[in-house]
Amino acid sequence: MNDSPIVDLRSDTVTKPTPAMRRAMAEAEVGDDVYGEDPTVNRLQARTAEMFNREAALFVPSGSMGNLIAILTHARRGDEVICEERAHVNQYELSSMSAIAGCLPRTVLAPDGLLSWALIEPLIRPRIYYRAQTAMVVLENSHNMAGGSVLSAAVTRDICGHAHDAKLRVHLDGARIFNAATALGASVAELTRGCDSVMFCLSKGLGAPVGSMLLGSREFIEEAHIHRKRLGGGMRQAGVLAAAGLIALEESPKLLQRDHDNARKLAGALAMMAGITLEPEKVQTNIVIFEVEGSGCTAAEVCDALAEQNVLASPTDKFSIRMVTHYGVNAGDIERAIGAIEGVIMRPRRGMVKKKPERQGVAE
Repeated sequence: MNDSPIVDLRSDTVTKPTPAMRRAMAEAEVGDDVYGEDPTVNRLQARTAEMFNREAALFVPSGSMGNLIAILTHARRGDEVICEERAHVNQYELSSMSAIAGCLPRTVLAPDGLLSWALIEPLIRPRIYYRAQTAMVVLENSHNMAGGSVLSAAVTRDICGHAHDAKLRVHLDGARIFNAATALGASVAELTRGCDSVMFCLSKGLGAPVGSMLLGSREFIEEAHIHRKRLGGGMRQAGVLAAAGLIALEESPKLLQRDHDNARKLAGALAMMAGITLEPEKVQTNIVIFEVEGSGCTAAEVCDALAEQNVLASPTDKFSIRMVTHYGVNAGDIERAIGAIEGVIMRPRRGMVKKKPERQGVAE
């Protein structure tokens, strides 16, 4: 039995609250947020709106709920939503845009997950009464399943300008927008300018235990507030969670460059291993996705073998593995992970792992 510490690279959702967050949670001033009376939630919403140069913000339990609220607010039942084929709203939110909002995804596979107006424009439906209508575009920055690729401020503004001319709304799934901002050396306000609404997660790389933020105009947030309640997102004395979010918002972005450096170190080492396919120069943030088909093993087999050495990773396809760095992983942990992967890849396939139930993939 391996008794070494666990190196958990499955996701940055596995981060634990820092001591400062725990103290803030214990000391948080609270009230009933459904009545708008939780002072800590109100401070978090005001600070977030200020940071993103927006009129208002809303604290929501999860990023998936934030994205769904944006779709419910911007679109009507029967409308279509344009997004990249691998987008989180299309792949990992249980078809909620269809099951709950009554909208249909209209997708396109974009190079490195990065949409452009040239890819979006052909997907817009003509305004004919007997055709489904296009209501909005959803962008993702950074793009989770495209390996953390980032969308520049210039491309985002170009898409938003053309979309608005076409009378379409633009929502940004910015779950990891602070990672994108760190990678591009830009502010989150600059990267999100022009979008009608923005969601970002406090509970991923920023390290808060629970919660995401939804931003937009005051009118948008007023309607979003209604949808949050309808979806069961009223959280009462939520200041204990918002207090951690405030610490995450102010302190955690300062640490993200280290996570990116660790991801690049991991990617560089993986790219040198026989049997692994990876373009390390494409790793811009804290996500590393690589192929193991050349090793003769499946992704699940590799992940199971790594787990026996207390290195955790997620298969995302039959031969594809995702690893995500975060503040719970240091340079020494990366060295351990590299050594474990090299050892697993170099083993003969026969008898490499015991037969186990199918390993779960990404869940966030």
